[in-house]
Amino acid sequence: MKVTLSALDTHESSFTPLVVIELAQDVKEETKEWLKNRIIAKKKDGGAQLLFRPLLNKYERETLENQNLYLVGASKIRLLLGAEAVGLVKECHDNTMRAFTYGTRQNFKGFDDNNDDFLTMAECQFIIKHELENLRAKDEKMIPGYPQAKLYPGKSLLRRLLTSGIVIQVFPLHDNEALKKLEDTWYTRLTLKYQPIDNIRGYFGETIALYFGFLEYFTFALIPMAVIGLPYYLFVWEDYDKYVIFASFNLIWSTVILEVWKRGCANMTYRWGTLVMKRQFEEPRPGFHGVLGVNSITGREEPLYPSYKRQLRIYLVSLPFVCFCLYFSLYVMMIYFDMEIWALGLHENSESEWTSVLLYVPSIIYAIVIEIMNRLYRYAAEFLTSWENHRLESAYQNHLILKVLVVSTVFMYKFILIMKLILATLLITSQILNQIVESLLPYWLQKKHGVQVKRKVQALKADIDATLYEQVILEKEMGTYMGTFDDYLELFLQFGYVSLFSCVYPLAAAFAVLNNFTEVNSDALKMCRVFKRPFSEPSASIGVWQLAFETMSVISVVTNCALIGMSPQVNAVFPESKTDLILIVVAVEVSENLNYFE
Repeated sequence: MKVTLSALDTHESSFTPLVVIELAQDVKEETKEWLKNRIIAKKKDGGAQLLFRPLLNKYERETLENQNLYLVGASKIRLLLGAEAVGLVKECHDNTMRAFTYGTRQNFKGFDDNNDDFLTMAECQFIIKHELENLRAKDEKMIPGYPQAKLYPGKSLLRRLLTSGIVIQVFPLHDNEALKKLEDTWYTRLTLKYQPIDNIRGYFGETIALYFGFLEYFTFALIPMAVIGLPYYLFVWEDYDKYVIFASFNLIWSTVILEVWKRGCANMTYRWGTLVMKRQFEEPRPGFHGVLGVNSITGREEPLYPSYKRQLRIYLVSLPFVCFCLYFSLYVMMIYFDMEIWALGLHENSESEWTSVLLYVPSIIYAIVIEIMNRLYRYAAEFLTSWENHRLESAYQNHLILKVLVVSTVFMYKFILIMKLILATLLITSQILNQIVESLLPYWLQKKHGVQVKRKVQALKADIDATLYEQVILEKEMGTYMGTFDDYLELFLQFGYVSLFSCVYPLAAAFAVLNNFTEVNSDALKMCRVFKRPFSEPSASIGVWQLAFETMSVISVVTNCALIGMSPQVNAVFPESKTDLILIVVAVEVSENLNYFE
């Protein structure tokens, strides 16, 4: 017999706070009461059936600043039923991986009615986020107290509250004890060791764990390229000898490392249960809108939007826009080349000190223009992808990444084309600056703010839970982690540098390895102490980034095969007929690239 929420008492007088909701300071009382009622109402009545209370009670709010902060949690039974609703997969006593159900809970390893550790804190917070995001309007025409905040059946309430400025932010709380244990095994001791990927997954979820797992794997995969590149840099070789050997090794390396990663990734995600997690359980993203109806696969009530309308938006608006941006970027590149020729001609005519400096001006201007264009294009890509109205968060992320990668990759190639003579400076400077800006500077500012908050809390005479109050106040001021896009993009560019341009600068892989060894620690610091804790997101792979790396590998195969085919050594084997040489090169390219379509 299927157990439902309505048949169980999911109320608890006290609960462990898992998620914080911050409201604007001037929110009306009727709005607060309506939001509270929708969160605690039973599922059959359109609520989330969660636990909800203010951070401060009435008397504490009179003593302290009214922060309009509210805590959200759930009873143990509610979380277990939520785990069934979202399709979490757990290991059974017979060592198989199955979707968890409350009715068969005793069949799963680690479950005990008296034990609260069956679900990780990250999974509990993911369940609460899922329930909050799926609070949808029924008969309401507007948010109570805010007639301008219109609602229609099926509209995500949380989305509307955020866009209307009523809710400032929603974030999960850190578990300070578990975080300290994770830090001790992760980055606080600067020793060469493997990362605790399973512990990272237990605390931050699969998406973050897969990023750190890929970062570690990619760093070790770069070591052979770094070792081979060192003697090529130290000793003078005939240029074509260098190209042929490097190209041959690149041909094998760029293909093999991605295939090995796919196997390792599948092993990890199967052990975590996300590899066999059914996609039909993935709920609509908060920004998805449409007419409220019944999903034919899940049988659940949710917004429905015709796919042909989405396809029309993609092919008639988004695709032409991306093509226009590519054309415009090529046009800007031609302007740069004209400036470069002009500066070079001016220098050849006068050969003065100021014309020597002028030679660098076109590259500097072009680098600044590229950065500005990248930022503007990123904003436009996010707007267009949101406007396309994708149902699933994974589909939204995939389309966004593909849009950004197309133009970003072109920028990368053009930038390396003009900066290849100072590629070492570019690599080292950008890597150091990235780590300072992303981790060290925000960490220092966060520590400074933390001292101020502690002094303020210690000066209070109110009888409150100072530890919880201090934690919430500190974490609400932290920056919000915007996802793994920029982190993967950095690794993607590294892969491009190494697989395509090792012949230009053989130490590229060595500098990438050195950067990544420190990147592991700086990114860990960033996740633990700089940003708010991100919500866990189940993932079965690194998603569209696998396709991006494989596409780059295909380009690398074509480039390196062409380099080998143009070398004097290979041409000497076919002194009279070049047709045979071309056919062999094409055959090698095709055979290598077929690996990605099997």
